[in-house]
Amino acid sequence: MQGQIQKALSGFYYIYSDGKIYQTRARGNFRKRKITPLVGDFVNFESENSTEGYLLEILPRKNQLLRPPVANVDQGVIVISLIEPQFSYFLLDRFLVNMEYDGIVPIIYLSKTDLQIESKLVNEIVTVYQKIGYKVIVSTEDNAMTKLADLFSNRLTVFTGQSGAGKSTLLNRLMPQLKLETAEISAALGRGKHTTKHVELLTVADGLVADTPGFSAINFIDITERELAKLFPEFVQASGDCRFRECLHLNEPDCEVKRQVKNGNIAQSRYDNYVRFLEEIKNRKPNYKKKR
Repeated sequence: MQGQIQKALSGFYYIYSDGKIYQTRARGNFRKRKITPLVGDFVNFESENSTEGYLLEILPRKNQLLRPPVANVDQGVIVISLIEPQFSYFLLDRFLVNMEYDGIVPIIYLSKTDLQIESKLVNEIVTVYQKIGYKVIVSTEDNAMTKLADLFSNRLTVFTGQSGAGKSTLLNRLMPQLKLETAEISAALGRGKHTTKHVELLTVADGLVADTPGFSAINFIDITERELAKLFPEFVQASGDCRFRECLHLNEPDCEVKRQVKNGNIAQSRYDNYVRFLEEIKNRKPNYKKKR
């Protein structure tokens, strides 16, 4: 039988197949081969009833995340607030770069916009990222929930973003019956507490959604200097007119990316963050355990 793991808890894997959920355990050879089944995996399994079955094989993954541990993700909703915690172009671009690297379609959801008296920042953020081609949803839009839910059908979606930005609150609005635990902002730390205890795929608007722990920093563990520029869609579009094929858009002459930054076609914040990310990658310690 074939199915998809929708929950992993206490050594059991709950597999959805043909309208039913089967409780299974993984065969011992997974542990011997140091393979860990992930929520989202498509698998082969055997089961005589709904509570006693065995996971036999993990089918090839199109991608996998380490944090949260989910496989075969189609899209990711980056929940990022304007205040409490404060909006950061730097942090948003880190999320976007990592999603591009993993082949995950990003959706930007601006939360807590009702607390922002000045709308100039909201308009600026929307303009910058919609121009690149990213979908941006503002929480105060009348149809924000409908816009978001309409994107879920037949896709596996992860929620990520700043700690305390309101991911669980947002999922509760989408599906009130979930009653997911939420946490208050820590005034002392200026960030939220992690409240999600395990990863589970939930059915939302004809799609699957994983409620995931929030985190405030992402490390570029595997991304190389040459790969980084290819993770900025507007750089890719412009780079065809750079003099050098492998232009890093730093000190090279006749760089089209730098020209478009200068004339305002590419946002200065995006370029500045690219330079900071590139410096971080250059100074990174070698990762001898790299696995892709």
